[in-house]
Amino acid sequence: MIERILPAGLAVSEAFDDPADATLFPEEAAVVRNAVDSRRREFTTIRMCARRALAGLGLPPVPVLPGEGGAPRWPEAVVGSLTHCTGYRGAVLGRATEFAMIGIDAEPHAPLPEGILDATALPTERRHLRLLGAADPGVHWDRLLFCMKEAVFKAWYPFTGHALGFEDADISIDLAESTFDARILVPHTLGGGARLDRLEGRWLTGGGLALAAITVPVAQLPSTTAAP
Repeated sequence: MIERILPAGLAVSEAFDDPADATLFPEEAAVVRNAVDSRRREFTTIRMCARRALAGLGLPPVPVLPGEGGAPRWPEAVVGSLTHCTGYRGAVLGRATEFAMIGIDAEPHAPLPEGILDATALPTERRHLRLLGAADPGVHWDRLLFCMKEAVFKAWYPFTGHALGFEDADISIDLAESTFDARILVPHTLGGGARLDRLEGRWLTGGGLALAAITVPVAQLPSTTAAP
C-alpha cells in the first residue's frame, strides 16, 4: 500500500496482521522479553518486514535493534524506516548510496484524541487544517498532520543526529497533489555550509489508514559547496 507514495529503488515490506511463524533473533527477543504479548507480536512482525526488505536489497537477515532515540540500527549500507499501528506494519529500506533520508509513518485514519492536536500543531497548521477540512471533510486532517510530523522526525533524526519536537516542523499540505512540505524551524547545516531546512513528502489515506512518507535521494540534498 505504501508503495503508492514512494519512488522507485526502495525495498518495501508490509503486513496487516501478525503471522504466527514470525521469529526474532535472540538479541531482538531480549528487547521485548518483559513486554506484553501485543507488543511482542508487533515487534516481531515489524522485524520480519525489515528482513524481507533487506532481502529485497539483496542483503542477508540481521538483528534490527533500537538505537539512540529508538530509531532502528541498520547495516552501514542501508537507510530505512519502520512503522506500525493497529492493523499495519511496514518497512521501507534503500541503499545509503542512493538515499540520504527515509521516514514513514502509519496511523489509524480516525480523529486524534482530544487535546492532541493543540499539543502537536502550530497555530498556522491549525488554521491550514480548518481550510482543508472545509475542502474535503472526509479526511481526518488532524491525524494526517500527526502522521506527517512522525515521518519527518523519523527521516530527520538518523541523518542529523538531532531530535525534533512537534513545534520544530511547520507543515503545509497540498490536497490536489497528495503531497506535503515540512519547513524545519531548526535547520541542519551540512558540510560546506549548506542548510537543510525543508523536506517534501507524500501522503495517502485508505483502508482505514493514514500514511505519510519522506524520501530524500542523495542527489537531492542541498549543495554542500559553500558559496564564495
